Amino acid sequence: MAEVEIGIGKSGRRAYGFDDIAIVPSRRTRDPDDIDISWELDAYQFELPLLVSAMDGVVSPRIAIEVGKLGGLAVLNLEGLWTRYKDPEPLYEEIASLSDADATKRMQEIYAEPIQPDLIGERIREIKDSGVVVAASLTPQRVGRFHELALEAGLDILVIQGTVVSAEHVSSTTEPLNLKTFIARYEIPVIVGGCASYSTALHLMRTGAAGVLVGVGPGAACTTRGVLGIGVPQATALADAAGARVRHLEETGRYVQVIADGGMATGGDIAKAIACGADAVMLGSPLARAVEAPGRGYHWGMATFHADLPRGTRVATRTLGTLREILLGPAPVNNGTMNLFGALRTSMATTGYQTLKEFQKAEVMVAPALRTEGKSLQRSQGVGMG
Repeated sequence: MAEVEIGIGKSGRRAYGFDDIAIVPSRRTRDPDDIDISWELDAYQFELPLLVSAMDGVVSPRIAIEVGKLGGLAVLNLEGLWTRYKDPEPLYEEIASLSDADATKRMQEIYAEPIQPDLIGERIREIKDSGVVVAASLTPQRVGRFHELALEAGLDILVIQGTVVSAEHVSSTTEPLNLKTFIARYEIPVIVGGCASYSTALHLMRTGAAGVLVGVGPGAACTTRGVLGIGVPQATALADAAGARVRHLEETGRYVQVIADGGMATGGDIAKAIACGADAVMLGSPLARAVEAPGRGYHWGMATFHADLPRGTRVATRTLGTLREILLGPAPVNNGTMNLFGALRTSMATTGYQTLKEFQKAEVMVAPALRTEGKSLQRSQGVGMG
């Protein structure tokens, strides 16, 4: 791929985010009722190609159950408030009441409370007893210590998640997690990430992972790109990971799910993620706007409260409606932030693709004028796409 010269001795590829591209309609259109947006992960089938981020402002056991009943999969953070506190509700109230100046420091103190191992099993059993698929997240550093408790309680899907997760972690002080050995040891599907490049995605696929999370720093509450200076815009990151998936499929005959993690605020963004190669999407901030969300109008990332180098922030989110309305409609707003998967279905129908895998083959065009062309009135009035 052509590179641009950044300066003498340094060149780089041009990368694109969702706002930089557009999906091109094909010669065919379809009836939205004929569109299939179901998604499979290993032996599990879901009506929606949706994972909900393992963030405390979004996922509680109650939300995990409700998302499961709506056809998606919510991921509970096993290192969050729900496993540190028997009753975290007062902490949610306090976090919502903090000033911006005090939020990070106080949240560092709140999350300094040790994880209570007995709560891991208790939370998973609570979700399991409702009859939905149970997914939960651990960082690579804590997988060895806590995963058995989760498996014993009936965990169905494990997500091993960090800002960046690689298959070749090197350390002179600790014994790193060997993903390939670990994944081979268990029968449950394991999702790993994040990553943002072809080579990292390919190496993660070779560990035996069932799915790979793609996204470094695009989330609404994430400050990684500013704090560390790393990341790749999502459209390019997903296309690269999809290319790695093709190579891995050719090498092994095994299909690995590519999951877009972050950077999506509207149904159009979700559609672009699929068109760039994603099999499913992981959403956080769009669902923090639900009436039922535990964050009480606030959302924060998994690294917001890091003890030494926070790489996230607490952001306010305007409550829009119920979880069902945000996911499936009806939508009383016209900016694409509600009925997210109705929008995906309509986008696929309008461009003529019946299934998600077909939609991955849609033509995509670099289109810097997509959001501004002809929209001067909306922009000046702050409505619609303004």
